[in-house]
Amino acid sequence: MRFTYPEYVAVFKALADETRIKIVELLCAREMCACKLLEHFDITQPTLSYHIKILTESGLVAARRDGPWMNYSINPEKAPMVRCFLEDVNPETRNTIFG
Repeated sequence: MRFTYPEYVAVFKALADETRIKIVELLCAREMCACKLLEHFDITQPTLSYHIKILTESGLVAARRDGPWMNYSINPEKAPMVRCFLEDVNPETRNTIFG
């Protein structure tokens, strides 16, 4: 295994919510501040903060301060974790699933 089971658990728990999956999808396109993320949801800023906290604690999302703003992006070291998990648990299908 390339990652530990606790690392996998944190990532899969973070992805086990529709809003967080949508946040990850948006951040895959580009870095965004919280105010830009909020434009894509019908949730409050505290609710967004809750979801961002879970994503950053899992390591999937990285935060970067830019003056008064916090910018969020996908952590390139943790992003491949889901793919790695599937490859590790079933190496025979690695080439057929992922080319």
